This record gives sequence, structure tokens and C-alpha cells, in this order.
Amino acid sequence: MGTVKILGIDFFNGTVKDVVNALKSGGFMVVPSGPGLRSIKAEPVYYKSLRAADIAIADSGYMALIWNLFNSHKVNRISGLEFLHAFFADKDVQKSKFVLANPTPADSEINQKFLNSQGFNIKPENSHVAPMYEKGNIVDPVLLAKIEEQRPDYVLLNIGGGTQEILGAYLRKNLSYKPAIICTGAAIAFLTGRQADVPMWADKLYIGWLVRCIHKPKVFIPRYFEAFPLFLLLVKYGKRAPLVV
Repeated sequence: MGTVKILGIDFFNGTVKDVVNALKSGGFMVVPSGPGLRSIKAEPVYYKSLRAADIAIADSGYMALIWNLFNSHKVNRISGLEFLHAFFADKDVQKSKFVLANPTPADSEINQKFLNSQGFNIKPENSHVAPMYEKGNIVDPVLLAKIEEQRPDYVLLNIGGGTQEILGAYLRKNLSYKPAIICTGAAIAFLTGRQADVPMWADKLYIGWLVRCIHKPKVFIPRYFEAFPLFLLLVKYGKRAPLVV
């Protein structure tokens, strides 16, 4: 098991089942994307949040391919989609208490219905609709109070990358106990039908990005082009942190 340090971030290097089991003891997990990692030099607060995580999984197939091509210490890619499949199928997890943070009321309702169809017991009071956070000052005392009141085993942050990680770090720092805080962003939308249905074989072949680009080319083609400078970061810094935070 262990970790692989990439760009100063310790990426979990076990199996997806190992990740699910590790989170049963609580912890803060991040799933940084290729475009997100590309931005770390310009987004120090986001980068600091990634480094503060107890578990970071290598969701970016682009990063994993580049890293494994040039390094003998390989990283095991675990996508957010693969993680959620294993996580939601776990019988212990299904019996646990949850609080969900979602970007809109519609997402809240859809995610609740989906999880209940999978054997969970999610009620409206277990969901939180995230406000428009101030850039650089991402705090949410309402969500913090809800978690403290309900004391769930798992806090699932289904909001945008670059925001959810900073929010997750804030919750980890300010909560009086240690739930599992999971920053999987929009990955749940692949399962609920809100985003393109990415088959697991496509995810395993690192072409989930292609399915998304075909589904919504105007949204995802520019986004994935933005990840290309990540190659230069990986070549230049390797294991080292690109900036001090």
C-alpha cells in the first residue's frame, strides 16, 4: 500500500477497497483532477488543502500516465467514479449516517433519491445546498453546525473542484470529531444520470474524458486542453512541491 509523492502531494497507492476501508476510521479525502492539478501554482489555498488531506487518490488518468511513464515508483490510478462504485456498494457504508453538500436544490433531490435507491437512508435534513462561496474565503458555518448536530460518519461534498477541497479542509480543522470528509465533486452525477454515463471499461482504459467530451464537447474539450501544462509541472518538479504553502 503506502503512498507516492507527486508534486508534493502524497497519493494513496493501495486498492480502491483499501481506500474505502481506510475512510471507515474517518479522514479528509481529495480527488484532484488534471485541470485542478495544473492550477496549483496559481491557487495556493487550493494546493494547501490538497496537501492537508489524509487521503489523495490519483483520479487524473493524464497525470497517472505521465508519472508512470517516467518513474519506476508507479502510482495506482483510482478514479472518483471507481471509488464511488466501491464506496456505495460497501455494506458497512450503507448502514452509516451521511450529510451531503450539493450545488443546487435539484442536485440535492436527485442525489438523495439515488442513494436511497442504493440502500441508504438519506432524508432531506441530511442534505445541504451550498451557497455561492466567496473566492479565497470558503467557510460554511451552517454546514459545520449541521454536521456537529447530526454527527454523521460521512460528509460527502458533491460540489465543484477547487472549492470543495478548501471547504473540506475548513471542516476538518473546525469539527470537534473526525468523520470521513469526501471530496468527490460531480462524480456522483455519472451515476445519477446528470452527466454522461461513463462505463467502467472506459474508465479503466483512461478514456472517461473522451466520453465526457462527446457528451458535452463545448464544456469538456476546453477543460481538458487546460490540463496539458500539467506535463511541464510533472517534468520540472516530479516529487517536489511547486510552491511553499
